[in-house]
Amino acid sequence: MNRKLKNSELSRKDIKQFKAAEKTPLIIVLDNIRSLNNIGSVFRTADAFLVEKIYLCGITAKPPHKDIQKTALGATDAVAWEYVENTSNLVDKLQKEGVVVCAIEQAEDAEMLNDFTPEMNIRYAVVFGNEVKGVQQDVVTASDTVIEIPQFGTKHSLNISVSCGVVIWDLFSKLSKSF
Repeated sequence: MNRKLKNSELSRKDIKQFKAAEKTPLIIVLDNIRSLNNIGSVFRTADAFLVEKIYLCGITAKPPHKDIQKTALGATDAVAWEYVENTSNLVDKLQKEGVVVCAIEQAEDAEMLNDFTPEMNIRYAVVFGNEVKGVQQDVVTASDTVIEIPQFGTKHSLNISVSCGVVIWDLFSKLSKSF
């Protein structure tokens, strides 16, 4: 019989250990996310998979905020983050630093997530867009690649926090073999 583990049995890192830990070479860029709960959920996902950093862009709210904290559950204290007003400028800056920028969007010639193979020793930034409009077209155009999450039902989109969880888990599982 399986017994649920208590939180004290999970061997979780404290904030100091998290900050000192080797990070997954992934950066999350939130492009004009309007839901504070979605933002908090993305912080929790980033914490779970040791994401390097989150960039909050445009209208995306910043911590501290009670509605972000409600879903982040303290992850905003562990995960590095920064606010940048213009997503396109950030994409340009990251590319100049050698980061491969991937827009997560449904677009012509997008590569399906299950077919995408990240290269080891490369840092990746994944851009997630607004709940209604998606990633801005100029950001999609400027990105190094576009990755699409395959979907097989009647709807044409996933919630941003769900999309982030799917993509980060997939890339973490592919990249974690390298460290």
